[in-house]
Amino acid sequence: MRFASDNSGPVHPRVMEALVAANEGWALPYGNDDWTRNAADKVREVFEAPDAAVYFTATGTSANVILLSTLTQGTQTIFCTPEAHIHVDECNAPEFYTGGAKLTLVEAEHGRMLPKALRAEIQTLREGGVHSPQPATLSLTQVTESGTVYTLSALKSLVDVAKDAGLSVHLDGARFSNALVALGVTAAEMSWKLGIDAVSFGGTKNGLMGVEAAVIFDPEKAWEFELRRKRGGHLFSKNRYLGAQFGAYLTDDLWLEMARTANRSAARLEQGLAGVAKVTHPRDANMIFAELSRDRHQRLNAAGAQYQVFGSLDGVADEPLPCRLVCDWSITEAQIDRFVEIAQG
Repeated sequence: MRFASDNSGPVHPRVMEALVAANEGWALPYGNDDWTRNAADKVREVFEAPDAAVYFTATGTSANVILLSTLTQGTQTIFCTPEAHIHVDECNAPEFYTGGAKLTLVEAEHGRMLPKALRAEIQTLREGGVHSPQPATLSLTQVTESGTVYTLSALKSLVDVAKDAGLSVHLDGARFSNALVALGVTAAEMSWKLGIDAVSFGGTKNGLMGVEAAVIFDPEKAWEFELRRKRGGHLFSKNRYLGAQFGAYLTDDLWLEMARTANRSAARLEQGLAGVAKVTHPRDANMIFAELSRDRHQRLNAAGAQYQVFGSLDGVADEPLPCRLVCDWSITEAQIDRFVEIAQG
């Protein structure tokens, strides 16, 4: 009963097979290998963007911050939500890699940024002139950190505000696949066709060992990314092992299959908990934010369930405590049903 994070699940067997195959013999380093080239071509095909620059990094943070530093100078600012991973979970890496660019927080509801609030923040900084950080980049997360998904029209509204102000737009897609299958749209429709300039296309949370694709739709920015990747220590010598993972990921729609499975599992879990849990954010993909009474958390903890509880397990039995439950591709129906059974008591 492991619902702590979709980072915690195993690597898909087909990805492991690809890594074993890539380990045979010799290959040129630094991405000059067939595994990397083939994987990059597959990414371009998925995004319907034949001219896009595609690079592979080992972590979501590295993909985010190298892309953001490519789009943003040290005197500028990046707009994001208060819940954004780049604000809460990356230990000032965006500020470090951009050479000091500020993060400007924009009001959100259920993790989704509000266009009116973004417009107001941009205007406030414009009025500050030389005394204020200069608006440069909008960073959005899809699936959001609250487990919700922007519709295409919601994304378009935010991108339009950004473009009207001359901003670049970055999409943190650590759970890009989960959002895409939830909406039933294409990668192109959820990115460059809306005006998004760069995407951190996640794989680690969806069955890969550790790789993300940094996708830049304007190839003129590719060289700047390469320089910043090298300076930041993220140019892998044995890049074929990153490419092999992503190549397997995009072969025969494995990435979509795993994302659909994770989303379906979360829906099953939510339905099972309906009588005992209060869902605090809409569940749009594979994450559930909910409140359960402390005694239910205590029973689940004693039974070995692993998930995030926000608060102490010691205290009044019927007091509600918030939690986060995340399903990955490998969670079984038996694990879900056992968790529900214990929670229901």
